[in-house]
Amino acid sequence: MDSPAPASSIRIDGQAIPYRPGQTVLQAAMAAGLNIPHLCYHPDLEPIGSCRLCLVELAGRTLSACTLPASDGQEIASAALDKRRRSLVKLLLEEGRHTCVSCERTGDCRLQEAAAALNAPAVAHAPPPDLPARDDSHPDVALDRSRCILCGICVQASRTLDGKNLFAFGGSGGRPSLIVDSPSGFLKDSAVTAQDHAVRLCPVGALIRKQDRYDSSLGFAGMDFFDATDWNGPA
Repeated sequence: MDSPAPASSIRIDGQAIPYRPGQTVLQAAMAAGLNIPHLCYHPDLEPIGSCRLCLVELAGRTLSACTLPASDGQEIASAALDKRRRSLVKLLLEEGRHTCVSCERTGDCRLQEAAAALNAPAVAHAPPPDLPARDDSHPDVALDRSRCILCGICVQASRTLDGKNLFAFGGSGGRPSLIVDSPSGFLKDSAVTAQDHAVRLCPVGALIRKQDRYDSSLGFAGMDFFDATDWNGPA
C-alpha cells in the first residue's frame, strides 16, 4: 500500500516527490534522487528548456521539466518519454564528433551520462564530413564546434555570470553553430579566459580548458556501453 504523499508534493510516474515553493519539477526530482535526463539545465542559470530532453507529460501536455513550476497534486509522466529522449540523444551523438574514448570530457560529460541512462549507446561510425574545424587558437581554451550540442549554457553563462557576452548562435541555413564575439571570430582575439563560467560549465567537450585535457581525475563512468572500435585517436 502506498504511503501517504507529503503535504506539498507532486507525483512522477506514481512516485510521491516533495517540493519546496519555487522549485521546478526537474529541481524537485533531482532533490529526491529521481533522474530526469537533461542537457541545458544548470542550477546557476535561468532554465530555458532548449534541449527538450527533460520533457514530461502533464494533463496531456508535453512540457519541459526544467521550466515547469512544481504545484501540489501534479500527476506527471516521465518514463513514458524515454523513447523520444533516446532518439534525441542518438541523433546528437551521430551528428557530431562524439568519440567518447578519445574525448577529454569522457566520464564527466552530460551527453554521455544521458546516453548511459537511456541505454542509447554510441555506435561505431564516421563523423559527418562537413563538421567545423576546431578552434585551437587560444593559449588556454579550445573550442570544438563539432561537439557542441547547442544547449546554450555557455551563451547564458558568459552573459549573466561572466558579464562578457562572448558567445551566440548564428549561421545561415542548416544547423546553427556557436559563434565567438571577436574581430576574427577566433577565441584568441576574444576576452575569454580559462576561469570563465562559460568554459567551465560546458556540459560536453565543446569548450575545454587546455590544462584539463585528459586529466587523470576524469573517470570512465558509463564507458562499458561504448564501442571501442569507434576510437580514431585524439581529436
